[in-house]
Amino acid sequence: MSKAILGKKLGMTQVFTEQGAVVPVTVVEASPNVVVRVKTVDTDGYNSIQLGYGEIKEKHLTKPVKGQFDKAGVSPVKYLRELRLTDTPEYTVGQTLAADIFASGDLVDVVGTTKGKGFAGTIKRHGFHRGPMGHGSKSHREPGSLGPMISGGGGKVIKGKKLPGQMGGNQATVLHLSVVKVDMEKNLILIKGGIPGPKGSIVMIRDTVKPQ
Repeated sequence: MSKAILGKKLGMTQVFTEQGAVVPVTVVEASPNVVVRVKTVDTDGYNSIQLGYGEIKEKHLTKPVKGQFDKAGVSPVKYLRELRLTDTPEYTVGQTLAADIFASGDLVDVVGTTKGKGFAGTIKRHGFHRGPMGHGSKSHREPGSLGPMISGGGGKVIKGKKLPGQMGGNQATVLHLSVVKVDMEKNLILIKGGIPGPKGSIVMIRDTVKPQ
């Protein structure tokens, strides 16, 4: 990966191609990002850049975080994300990245946080089927037997067993999406298809790891 930008997911819409085909797209507002820190193999053991996005007042920062921005000589930003690079970074601290780092037809990956849906049972969370709904059945929406019988008696719940629990709110990456359009006047990037997260959430758009 060599380039990336942070943005805010605005929602979905559709655009028309020159041939008249309808393409569903997700609109991401990619206001200018600032490079807050550059890491190299010599100094930190690996290559990466730290991108900053969004405005924030200094009174909302802790002293250690404010010290990072003062050391870099950049204005405070609300969100920070790090992008690992395979080669030595060609970026400099304070450099600004805009939406035009991507162009129509580029293939990208989008990293975001999925919608949090709270505590959910196995039917909603994993797609289990319900049990018989007759009055004689006492297992309607229960997950069922948990542990297989093992020699010596008793059962053991296998690690990774699909059970009720918190659903959503996890980091997810959608690979190999295509950029349909870049609007520099409004700092918008239109990406074909859906991406993780609710409206207003922060996402990272980066070069795809699967170009083919």
